[in-house]
Amino acid sequence: MDGVARTPERRGPGSPVEPAAVPVPQEPAAVPVPPRFGVLGPVRAWRGGEPLAAGSPQQRALLAALLLREGRTATADELIDALWGEAPPARALAAVRTYASRLRKVFGAGVLVSESGGYAVRGTLDLTEARELAAGAEKARGAGDLCAARETLRRTLALWDGEALAGVPGPYARAQRVRLEEWRLQLLETRLELDLEQGCHAEAVSELTALTAAHPLRERPRELLMLALYRSGRQAEALAVYADTRRLLADELGVDPRPELQDLQNRVLRADPALAQPPAPAEEPAAAPVRPAQLPATVPDFTGRAAVVRELGEVLSAASGSEARVMAVSALAGIGGVGKTTLAVHVAHQARPAFPDGQLYVDLQGAGARAVEPETVLGAFLRALGTPDSAVPDSLEERAALYRSVLDGRRVLVLLDNARDAAQVRPLLPGTAGCAALVTSRVRMVGLAGAHLVDLDVMSPEEALALFTRIVGEERVAAERKAALDTVAACGFLPLAIRIAASRLAARRTWTVSVLAAKLADERRRLDELQAGDLAVEATFELGYGQLEPAQARAFRLLGLADGPDISLAAAAAVLDLPEHDTEDLLESLVDTSLLESAAPGRYRFHDLVRLYARACAERDEHPPSERAAALARLLDFYLATAAGVYAIERPGDRTVDHLEPTAFPGTVFTDDAGALDWLHAEAACILACVRQSLGPATLRRAVDLLLAAKDLAESGASALGYEAAALAARDATAAAGDDHAEGRARTTLAQVLSRAGRFDEAGREAERAIELGARTQDPWTRANAHNEQGIIANCKNLRAASEAHLLEAVRAFRADGNRPGEASALCNLSRVLVSVGRTSSGIDLVRQGIAIYDELGLTFRLANARYALGIALSHASRQTEALRELSAALQTFVENRQRLWEGATHFRIAQVHLSAGRPAQGARHAEQALSTGSIGGDWMRANILTLLGRSLSRLEQTDRARACWRDALAIYERLDAPEAGELRTLLRPVGAA
Repeated sequence: MDGVARTPERRGPGSPVEPAAVPVPQEPAAVPVPPRFGVLGPVRAWRGGEPLAAGSPQQRALLAALLLREGRTATADELIDALWGEAPPARALAAVRTYASRLRKVFGAGVLVSESGGYAVRGTLDLTEARELAAGAEKARGAGDLCAARETLRRTLALWDGEALAGVPGPYARAQRVRLEEWRLQLLETRLELDLEQGCHAEAVSELTALTAAHPLRERPRELLMLALYRSGRQAEALAVYADTRRLLADELGVDPRPELQDLQNRVLRADPALAQPPAPAEEPAAAPVRPAQLPATVPDFTGRAAVVRELGEVLSAASGSEARVMAVSALAGIGGVGKTTLAVHVAHQARPAFPDGQLYVDLQGAGARAVEPETVLGAFLRALGTPDSAVPDSLEERAALYRSVLDGRRVLVLLDNARDAAQVRPLLPGTAGCAALVTSRVRMVGLAGAHLVDLDVMSPEEALALFTRIVGEERVAAERKAALDTVAACGFLPLAIRIAASRLAARRTWTVSVLAAKLADERRRLDELQAGDLAVEATFELGYGQLEPAQARAFRLLGLADGPDISLAAAAAVLDLPEHDTEDLLESLVDTSLLESAAPGRYRFHDLVRLYARACAERDEHPPSERAAALARLLDFYLATAAGVYAIERPGDRTVDHLEPTAFPGTVFTDDAGALDWLHAEAACILACVRQSLGPATLRRAVDLLLAAKDLAESGASALGYEAAALAARDATAAAGDDHAEGRARTTLAQVLSRAGRFDEAGREAERAIELGARTQDPWTRANAHNEQGIIANCKNLRAASEAHLLEAVRAFRADGNRPGEASALCNLSRVLVSVGRTSSGIDLVRQGIAIYDELGLTFRLANARYALGIALSHASRQTEALRELSAALQTFVENRQRLWEGATHFRIAQVHLSAGRPAQGARHAEQALSTGSIGGDWMRANILTLLGRSLSRLEQTDRARACWRDALAIYERLDAPEAGELRTLLRPVGAA
């Protein structure tokens, strides 16, 4: 185009007259996007998202030589030397020019330029980005920001796409490949060091195991592996790594391990406490990887308590000072409503600068019927301190020991609110100088050795009036000072009572202080009880409850009946039998009165003492009394209906939902898998609490069916223990009630839980009894599922004939019920039995039948279990590539659906495939991932994983560490009286023994 509109063609009569030609501006030429280049993998080029052809190997070698100069000019002689070394061809210069010409045509003008008799390339390069990121990581680490350094190194290493300069010929490329690989390994070792510094030792073991297998003569990864194993509680394996390393270096190089590795072995041998945590930098203490800041917000109108605040502050200051020798423990005791929590939170906030490594907080719910167990608190604290879920031990003693180790060397304040007694508190104390604990309780902690005890009394009249004034306002109180004094006196000078009364007055601008005083005076007979111990709590709450509107009071009473730790808006609407928007208005008004707390948007909770008071009000005031049971029945119906809907989304076509007890109250309806699964896991604690609370005669069957509908919680890992406790309670309640129908379902469910935990003898007894009950009641759900579970259990116990019989019966029962997903499950389980006895072809056929059913029904989640079984069968048929494909697909689905225990089991199976295919390094890596994740099968499966890990390590000639794994596995098998113990004893037999 010439930039001017052309004259239109001549038109015939009647044609419209065209306007005269006018100039139009010429569009600027598009600026070409500079290409991106990659050398950290195959040598490649892109413009935008489109790949550019880099040509023949020699042409790519020329491009690589130019790119590695990162914009600097390379002479023709340098390029010839890079491509051919000391023996270039006769026409080398012409060849270089030809390659350059071809590349210039591909990249366009301005990319490959001629300068001073040589060439240079202009564009962005992944190597340059990697250098910048690595420099940023080093800077962040030097500044103490370990999280940023670690994440930046992850991004750096992610730029590699296989071997650098892959497939590029020439001496220069070979040398640069070695250099770049060495740099990558150094970056990887640094990132793994940061993993260990931030407490991720359990996760690091898997990667370090693979790294030491790939680079057996590299000592730094072995040093890191020893440290990671030691911090994971695997001291014997850590020492075995050293023994393997020493033998390997002697055999291959004729040298001893470097001094750092020898020193680490000595420190592991003597269990050096300093190994538990990374050393602090020389100049200043290292910042904790995670700094929890869990303190609740302090009230802005905190008033009084000056003497106690000063006393506690002095104790905490002494604990956090440089000369601190012991941990400080201060325990505040007093009646409910006296302000223990408010005071403790205020003091803790003032002391925050003295505890720079964080503050932990928990409400121990000691005044309620179900105080929080110490192991639950320790699990939450360890996670808050940066410990991954997979590294949190199971037992109270192990969690307490790890907790003290994590806190060693840190300065952390722990606020333990509302404790039941000293026994609940002791495992939660940090146990190290520089840390401190504040404890509040209704009882004096006389059994807490070394604690600084503080008995908190009611406020003085001056403090009480000051608190009242700060909430109500100076002007209103000054105008009616006597009425204000009467009001705080009527509140018994209890801070909570004063706050409730003052907040009501502050929210009602038309009231005078005298009006409030008169209202409180009407209830003086109740307020007289404020002087009598715990009755003061009830009388204080009565002040707020007595001023509620009828609808608010009903909501307060009925919501207090539910046992869960909190309650969602939808569940509360079910309890109250109201629309959600009306329920929300009521609940928010209760939050305003301080009788209810807003735990999170759409979730509410009671302080435990308020909950007890609300229940007392329900027993006293709810008419007719049957409404209490009706409210809890509606809550049970809501959970059951919603969980059944989630189950139906996860398992379309499964007849389980058709066999559940009918519900009179609807549940929440979900349209997508993600939302349904989110709800189930968010409501886990409330669902299981509802099950246990609903095991009375009128709701027994629905409570058991709620367990059935929420069965995914048993396999997620996070809720497995709570689910087991609920299943045990359900079994006992149904047996006591003589309800064979409900008992059969409860025992089947319990058998499933125990089997997944690897407790096969217990599980087998429950399943056997469930089979008897199913036959008696002719309940199709129990009949099919009990046989299916007993078949799984028998197979795990190597009782193949019995397993096959039970699973064939399960297939028949599922088919008779029209339960196609159940049939598919039983077929997949039967497949595993046939494979284990050598009938591999038949086993593969069966599992493919199961997969066809799942495919037809669109069961993505359950299809993962079938692909898991198919992967095992294909592995037995020596079709390892196909097996790995099926298991990898199953693993991805388990991860997406948060089935952590199945995820670990799949890593174990993938490890088996790699080992059988002659890839022991990959086998060891996946076995370590299975150990750190946890697995279906509990301790028994852990021993299986350790056995497999030992076999992989033995193939890698890490024999000492292999034997350490086998010894640990043997100890588990012997404790379980498992038959696999014999195999381990054979493996551990000395070489040459008979």
